[in-house]
Amino acid sequence: MKPQQVTLNDIAKKLGISIISVSKALRGHHDISKKTADLIKKTALELGYTPNLMARSLASRKSNTIGIVIPQIAHHFFSSIMDHIYNYARTNNYAIFLTVSQENAEMQKIQIQTLLSMRVDGIIISITQDTTDFEIFEIVKKRQVPLVFMDRIPDMEACNTVTVDDKGGAYKAVEHAIKLGYRKIAHFAGHANINIGRDRILGFTQAMKDHGLEINNDWIIEGDFGEKSGYDSFMKLYHEKNLPDFILAVTYPVAIGIYMAAKEVGMKIPNDIDLICFGNSHVQELLSPPLSCVDQPPHELAKKSMDLLIENISKNENFKYQRVVIDTELILRGTCIKYNKH
Repeated sequence: MKPQQVTLNDIAKKLGISIISVSKALRGHHDISKKTADLIKKTALELGYTPNLMARSLASRKSNTIGIVIPQIAHHFFSSIMDHIYNYARTNNYAIFLTVSQENAEMQKIQIQTLLSMRVDGIIISITQDTTDFEIFEIVKKRQVPLVFMDRIPDMEACNTVTVDDKGGAYKAVEHAIKLGYRKIAHFAGHANINIGRDRILGFTQAMKDHGLEINNDWIIEGDFGEKSGYDSFMKLYHEKNLPDFILAVTYPVAIGIYMAAKEVGMKIPNDIDLICFGNSHVQELLSPPLSCVDQPPHELAKKSMDLLIENISKNENFKYQRVVIDTELILRGTCIKYNKH
């Protein structure tokens, strides 16, 4: 038989005090002395009490929970963001429900429906690379649940977004390569149907045009954001005997795929082919040579997303949608630091 849930009444009976005192102590209310509050919390722990968040949210219309939907967790960028989100949530007395869509748009939809059924106070989401149906997001808005799109965002009006300057970051990287002396420059890009892929392509092409360089369409290869895409793109150009001198990789996993392919065919980075990538990770410092990057600070993305969501939750109907853009910076290591073609 399933054991009964321990209630506030059980704790109150055990200690011979009122339910109101128990409730206040467990909520950290200043009316209860520290000695009494400590005793109540100790007793609650011994009895195995856990708060009924659903009942609390029904009573107060606030659950102090936030739902998160990200496309991947086995990825330094998203795992780093989640570390920071957890820290900011704890500071602001919020619990986090984390879900991972695994780049599956249908799974993403189910996860959002689940979070809505759990009556979360708000949702932060980074959409899948193949998200084209925005109906579920409109449902969230109709239910007046605050929603913030982070990093990967849909083409929707009237919504909160927190992104980095993807176009500007790509422009900086390509311009730096051009100033070093590179002219044969390629971009192993992400899907152009999603903002980060599209904007990084725009930054690449704009930098090339502004510096009077020809854009070789064979050197803009769209793929996904993983290692296999980098590996396959490199091998395609290698077998066609059409490799550039320099590559801007859309993400650091794509860059790692390039490292793998170059090693396999006996080419040395950066002497035979040079590159830089979007996204920063401690893994890049361990590569040989260490990989330079366009840094998109995860702590800033996490903080701005949490700040925006909490502001939306607190202001509710008086809140106006915001679009926050965070600047990027180049971090130069062992690649993209000198011209290597003679």
